[in-house]
Parts: sequence; structure tokens; C-alpha cells
Amino acid sequence: MGRCVYEGIYDPASPLADENGLRTDVLEALREQAYTVMRYPGGNFLSGYNWLDGVGPKEKRPSRRELAWQSIETNQFGTNEFVDFCTAIDAAPMLGVNMGTGTIQSASDLVEYCNVESGTYWSDLRAQHGYRQPHNVRYWCVGNEMDGPWQIGHLDAEAYGKKALEAAKMMKWQDPTIQTILCGSSSNSMVTYPDWDRIALEIAWEHMDYHSMHYYAGNRENDTASYLASAVAFEQYVDVLEGTLRYVKAKRRSQHDVYLSWDEWQVWYKGDPLQGNWTEAPHLAEEIYNLEDALVVAQWLNVFLRKSHVLKIACVAQIVNVISWLHTRQDGLLKQPSYYAFKLVSNLARGEALDVLVKAPAVETKEYGDVPALDVSASYDAQTQQGAIFLVNRGLTDVVTTEVIWQDGKEVKLEQAWQLAGTDPKECNSWEEPNRLVANAIPVPEVVNGRSTISLPPLSFTVLTTRTP
Repeated sequence: MGRCVYEGIYDPASPLADENGLRTDVLEALREQAYTVMRYPGGNFLSGYNWLDGVGPKEKRPSRRELAWQSIETNQFGTNEFVDFCTAIDAAPMLGVNMGTGTIQSASDLVEYCNVESGTYWSDLRAQHGYRQPHNVRYWCVGNEMDGPWQIGHLDAEAYGKKALEAAKMMKWQDPTIQTILCGSSSNSMVTYPDWDRIALEIAWEHMDYHSMHYYAGNRENDTASYLASAVAFEQYVDVLEGTLRYVKAKRRSQHDVYLSWDEWQVWYKGDPLQGNWTEAPHLAEEIYNLEDALVVAQWLNVFLRKSHVLKIACVAQIVNVISWLHTRQDGLLKQPSYYAFKLVSNLARGEALDVLVKAPAVETKEYGDVPALDVSASYDAQTQQGAIFLVNRGLTDVVTTEVIWQDGKEVKLEQAWQLAGTDPKECNSWEEPNRLVANAIPVPEVVNGRSTISLPPLSFTVLTTRTP
């Protein structure tokens, strides 16, 4: 879609491109964010995509009309280039198979092409394309948003569940080690939600490992107080689908577990163009993100930690230019405020999520009623004895002075502290002022007898790292 791939991560014409056409500045920024998994091809594009168009000699690859976003797809970047890209940023690839115009056979063939070592038609074709060693792709999305009437090849829940089941069977016969992800509702506002999820899960349960969630947040009503309480909606969405998973497992008397994969999430609401007028790499949905957007992202990441017992995968959509906190032009890269929130959590949240008891003053919101001013999560890695605490003050005006208390009686030390904060929720970075909103180091609070006091300004995201001596 748009300029995520072309003129984003892949831009051979840029002076910043490497020998493979990948933007070195983009690669560096993505490595800094420490992604662990990357999804491709995602979105509505997937339901009309033939993976064979994107493999083999580039001069023989066809340019095609891409119907979902009315653009021209040159296919110069495909499956093998994506795997190379994932290797370059040290992320695991997650591939999607087409359940719209695609067949269960084409899904099986792609697994064989990627994961079978040698000696078969598709594995040998991969070798002919320059990749003798298998890609060993573990994660596979079985379609995208098939509940949506806008989707190419849209199916009702029963028809999709049956097709996904048969595709997953063939895919796992090709490679029993893969993990499959069933399409869930494209949002919790769909009239078929959550029945769609229940029906598809009841049919395909035993051959699926994850169930997908998609959600895009926004401040369309310009109600900042409610927008900054979006974590309430995020958690409710997880809770409903967790209940659905439990119900289906019980109904099927199954010993198999299915977890959640939130494989599309992002802030998206500002109305940029969504149709490409049949051009290559059109500028679509290139949102400018501000401070309030970054604080919503920070809370979203907190929800991921708090719900990590059932929510095991999350993939932001997208990573460059299109609804992204990274924007490129041919000679440079702009990092928006949300970039820094994600970078802090992605690098520092390790080990296990902690159960944090939060007591804070209430903030009044139109949409969610009274909510705590603080949104908090924490993690601890027993192996390294390092931890992190992530605190959002979503209040608009008031400083919140809070006491952090460790209740296990062990000695703990705060090592570092960072903060992303501002006074105007609409404040943003620009090409002229690229560092207006960044995460800055702040003085590290002292811990005395397992307690530490810190003052959190309004409209702020604060991160503390800990170590147990």
C-alpha cells in the first residue's frame, strides 16, 4: 500500500540505498526499534496477490493493477526480498496467504517454496531463484479481514472457516512446525463481531494457533480526554476475544490452545488519500502523528504487556510512510513522536509482564467515564534481573506525583529514566523541527526501602528501568 515498500524500505533510486535497494537509514531506524516479527503481505492487498508474481528474475516479473488501493504493483519486491529484509533487521518473517482470489493449493505451494529444503518442484524453484537454504518461515496468516465486504473474495464466517481449515491442513502437512493465524473480525465495530470469530474458530480451531485482531484508533471527534483513555477500549476488545477463545475451547472439549495475534494496530483517522489512481507508490494515508497519538501508542503497548497471557503477537501497521511514525523522502528520514514510545517499550520490555496495582486520581472522559490518570505496565526478566516500568499520565493539566512500591522485599535499584512529554497534545515533529518531541533522559529517582517517588507531568510517557542487585 502506498509508499511502505516502494520509496519506503525499498528504494534503489535513493542515494541511501544499499546494494539490494534497501534504504540504509530506514534499516537503521527499524533496528533501533527492535522488531521481533514482521508481517507481509498484509492488508487488503493480500486478497488479490499472487505470490508467484514476486519471485524469480526481476526483469520477468509482471506489473499488475492492485485493486485494493487502485495502484500499480511492480512486483520488484516479493517473498525473497522480504525475507532478506527481515534478516537485515533481525525480525522473524510472518507471511500471509491469499484466501480471496487464492486457493488452498497456492497456500500450500508457498509453504513448500519457503520451508522445504530441496528435492521438490517448489523448493527447487526457490533454489533456482538464488535461495538454496529454506527460509523456515514460522508464522503464517491464513488470509486477511475476510469478514469485510470490501475484501476481494469476501466470505461469510462459515465459508471462510472451512476454507481456512483446509488451507491450514495442507500448509501444516508441508511443514508441521509452522504456526497459523486465523482471520478474526476486522474490528470490534463490525456487525458480525464477535459471532464471526466464534464461528470461524469453531470450524478451524484444531489447525490454528492464533486468532487475529485488527483495530485502528483515532481522535475523530477531537475529544482528547476520551482519546487518551483509548486503553479502556483496547482492553475490552481483548477481553471479549479471550472469552470467545475460552468458549470455543470448552465447546469443542479441546486440549489445544489458540492465542491472540493483534496483527494490525495503529492510529489512523486523518483522512489522507486511500486510492492511488493507478500509479506506482502513491502517497496514501501518510499521517502526521502528534503527542496525543504517541501517548495512545504508549498505552496500547501497555495493554500488550498487561494482556500478554493471551495476546502473544502484535504487528503495527505499517512501518514506513503509510500510517507510520517513519516518513521518508529520497534524501532523508523523519521520526514522529510515536517512534520513540515504541522504541522504548520494544527494547526494554523483556521477560514476564508484572501484575501492577495502580491507584491514581481520576480523569473525567465523555466516552469512558472516569478513568485513572495513570496507565501503567511493567516487566521483569528473572534471567538478567532487569525490569522496566512504563507510565502514561493521560491527564491534560495536572502533574501526578506517585509512589512506586516493590512488594517482594527484594532490594531494587532504578538505573535509567526517560520521558516523552509536551504541553500541547497536537504538537508534532516536522522536517523543519525533527526533534521537537523525542524521548529524553531524566534524573533517576532514588529507591528507599523499596519505595520511590516520581512526579509525572501531564501528557507524558515515562519509562524507568530497574535492576535487582
